[in-house]
Amino acid sequence: MHFSRLVAALALTGLTLVQAAPGPRLRAASVIVQDQRTGEALLAKRADDVVPVASLTKLVTAMVLLDAKVDLQAPLTILEEDKDTLRHSRSRLPVGTPLTRQEALTLALMASENRAAHALGRTFPGGMGVFVAAMNAKARALGLGSARFIDPAGLSSGNVASAKEMARIVDAAAHYPVIRACSTREQAEVAGRRGPIRFHNTNALLQSSRWRIGLSKTGFIEESGQCLVMQAQVGHRPLLIVLLDANGPHSRFDDADRIRRWVEGPEPVVKRRVRRHRRA
Repeated sequence: MHFSRLVAALALTGLTLVQAAPGPRLRAASVIVQDQRTGEALLAKRADDVVPVASLTKLVTAMVLLDAKVDLQAPLTILEEDKDTLRHSRSRLPVGTPLTRQEALTLALMASENRAAHALGRTFPGGMGVFVAAMNAKARALGLGSARFIDPAGLSSGNVASAKEMARIVDAAAHYPVIRACSTREQAEVAGRRGPIRFHNTNALLQSSRWRIGLSKTGFIEESGQCLVMQAQVGHRPLLIVLLDANGPHSRFDDADRIRRWVEGPEPVVKRRVRRHRRA
């Protein structure tokens, strides 16, 4: 029943409705929580600020790759040039590791593997320059006026977007079954030259039975802070959740849990109206 009708119906029975609590206090600097069906923003905080988005960039990388309909079973090899020379981030993929494009895409989305993402751009038809141009063309096609992309891994602080724009990216990416499957996979294993190499999803919330997550991506560089985007079913409605620049290693997950509890909420509390008796 619509809220206003519920209030009116209760008034006729002598009951009143205790309103739901205000929105949760979140540590992320930029936030948007949007109903995916209606586009309604349930929560927004500095949602128009254009900020670095780190490895959230990899969602655009994946869409560009899939739009081009490249052969996902084609082989590639991690090369010296795939190493991160900007931030010197660690990788569990040694130079010389053979992968398929599908494996590289899975590791880029699930484990946020920077070398895998770089290799996908490097081996794209036409090379890295063509790939990055296609990323920015994808942003324009989605109607994103401020989003810009410099590299496929998200290592550059020049990869920027607003929370509102990231919600649109998540919504678009959620229409790709491959992205949904890869980004929510809990673990994967690839064959290394010295034996199997195991990877785990960077989103700890996927291990919780309280969450029904359809798409997930984390991100972090110093300039972006801790970031998290998800498409998830919460309280019987599909939501787009964007959390940018959260402080602390766990605060983005804590913020997401606060949002889930707020959206699900307790059932409306109904109290009986006290009837006063007139004195004789």
